[in-house]
Amino acid sequence: MSHYPTDTYGDKALYDRATAHLDAPLAVVDLQAFDANADDLVRRAQGKPVRVASKSVRCRALLERVLARDGFAGIMSFTLDESLWLARSGFPDVLLAYPSADRAGFAELTADPKLAAAVTVMVDDPVQLDLIDAARPAGAHSGEEIRVCLELDTSYRLGKVRVGARRSPLRAPGQLGALARTVVRRPGFRLVGLMAYEGHVAGVGDEVAGKPVFSGAVRVMQAAARKELARRRWEAVRAVRAVTPRLEFVNGGGTGSVQHTAAEAAVTEVAAGSGLYVPRLFDNFRSFTGRPAALFAQPVVRRPGPGVVTVLGGGYPASGVAGADRLPVPYLPAGLRYDPQEGPGEVQTPLLGAAADGLAIGDKVWFRHAKAGELCERFAQLQLVDGDRVVATVPTYRGEGRTFL
Repeated sequence: MSHYPTDTYGDKALYDRATAHLDAPLAVVDLQAFDANADDLVRRAQGKPVRVASKSVRCRALLERVLARDGFAGIMSFTLDESLWLARSGFPDVLLAYPSADRAGFAELTADPKLAAAVTVMVDDPVQLDLIDAARPAGAHSGEEIRVCLELDTSYRLGKVRVGARRSPLRAPGQLGALARTVVRRPGFRLVGLMAYEGHVAGVGDEVAGKPVFSGAVRVMQAAARKELARRRWEAVRAVRAVTPRLEFVNGGGTGSVQHTAAEAAVTEVAAGSGLYVPRLFDNFRSFTGRPAALFAQPVVRRPGPGVVTVLGGGYPASGVAGADRLPVPYLPAGLRYDPQEGPGEVQTPLLGAAADGLAIGDKVWFRHAKAGELCERFAQLQLVDGDRVVATVPTYRGEGRTFL
């Protein structure tokens, strides 16, 4: 791992020593790597604040750690229930990144001035405002004023071809302006923000090992998509600001596009979360090199023969289109691979390679997950490692009894 500029980073012996008193399965976060990744996000954000995507962290202690650093401000959450929980925990600025149909959550939000001041909800359809009003304790137009953010569709269109996630139905600046007028005219709501997440740029690597033609096509697509979106985002912001000059923030970007999005004058803040843990899907970007910070270890429980060991469990696929890139990968020791007839299993995973012969029953094999925060749905605790020591053990969302999705 010599291309990572940290002497202790990615050293199996150090991770083994740090966790020698702990039995696997277990998960760790390397704090040296985590902090270095945070510094790199701030550098790429070019002075604009980074809002932390909680979906990619799913641990309150680490959210607190990164938000205590210069350059970070606010949380981007993924469910209303999570948003309310974080606000009750003392986080003062929580942007819900997805629309919700949680009637009980909206009833709580509209009835509590502290929560209403801390949480901003996402809206891309007037019907979502109706749902919130229906949940108010005494009916429409009562209760607390709700902070609202509008979402712009960022997908790139080339004729009938669409590249990008199917998110907001609001694509044209005029559509954003029309919904903005609906919000500001409606009692009980305050329009405070605009969000546009370009996942086809921020989450798609442009330098995939062994795929030069594909990588080149991705770079061409992303360059064109960035140019088109920068123009349309500027026009959308102008349309919304014409309706309300009180717009507090314009959020954009993601780990893979931080530097590009931050360069747009219309954007006031960028979002990132995966760049703190750096899962395997973020190995394929030319513009930055992260340091894998979140790892999990499985114990060797069998030695079926030469060049083979079997570890307990490990079949933790990530969300998205099913494929090999959604699987965790054996990381340390280097040189292990899955048996193509079995792959990673729910209860056991055979691993092949010469490195297997150096492992004994009870030894740990370290893996990287394909996506960031989803690893925390498998573990109740994270061991925070600094060098060859575990310096703290902190609960994940799951460890605090919170499974929001």
